[in-house]
Amino acid sequence: MALSDQTPLQSGFHAKSSAAEVLANIDLTGKTAIVTGGYSGIGLETVRALAAKGAKVFVPVRSEVKAKENLKDLSGDIHTAPVDLADLGSIRSFAESMKGELTHLDLLINNAGVMASPESRVGPGWESQFGICHMGHFALTHGLWSLLENASRPRVVALSSTAHKLTDINWDDINYTKTPYDKWNAYGQAKTANALFANALSRRLQPADGLAFSVHPGGIFTPLQRHLPQEEMVALGFLDESGEPSELAKAGFKSPEQGASTTVWAAISPQLDGCPGVYCEDADIAAVTDPDGPMARFMGVDPHACNDESAERLWTLSDSLLANA
Repeated sequence: MALSDQTPLQSGFHAKSSAAEVLANIDLTGKTAIVTGGYSGIGLETVRALAAKGAKVFVPVRSEVKAKENLKDLSGDIHTAPVDLADLGSIRSFAESMKGELTHLDLLINNAGVMASPESRVGPGWESQFGICHMGHFALTHGLWSLLENASRPRVVALSSTAHKLTDINWDDINYTKTPYDKWNAYGQAKTANALFANALSRRLQPADGLAFSVHPGGIFTPLQRHLPQEEMVALGFLDESGEPSELAKAGFKSPEQGASTTVWAAISPQLDGCPGVYCEDADIAAVTDPDGPMARFMGVDPHACNDESAERLWTLSDSLLANA
């Protein structure tokens, strides 16, 4: 893809469109989907929307008790199975269970993640945000590959974020073994990795006539903020001094259902046919960031997150990390 591919389509939707509105005229009967992180926040609303339109949805869960409680009021063909994206053995077991359950996989929504978490290690010593947000989903996608190949025109959606603007991949020290750990740079790197993953995956899905996209869901209050103390959210402008949503948040933040709209649009919209690997926001293709624009911090995609060479470099590196894990 080229930067020129990052051209909004004028999709007809907007920042506050809901997932239900995006799927209003869509029938997903006979389609199968897997949604990681599908029992809270944006993921829960993604599952709700897909299942309501007839899709059979599988939700990988770390906490069966919490998942059952959160999913109990949803209608549709929804199933859970255990997985921990920080544990490669657990990912392999989940993938094998899905291959025993399904003949094909139409939609893979890599939604789960952690944000600005304290320094920790997962797998063979990977920095946890990179390890969970990127490598966990990279391993999961590998494990489910045969099911994607067996589908007709499969789609994979990776949840990125405007936080990709914080940093490119820290190529010389991805796991912060030499560099002092910075939780926000680590998160930004993970979100850049999600965008580059979709870019590279889109080329590998071509033989199956498949597509991959990355999406920024928007600013939303969800359990993703669990690692942020109140004073930090005040400093970031998310909350006011009383702990209530700030005026900025009230104006710009979305509800979880609105946040799921770009995910489901990328998963099903025929408008994206012929647009492999693009980064999306507000249920449309995102424009390249205008560095001098007033919304440069919040809108658009920075060139480093949609660079083909970087995407291929990260894919090769991730393959090596997974093979040696």
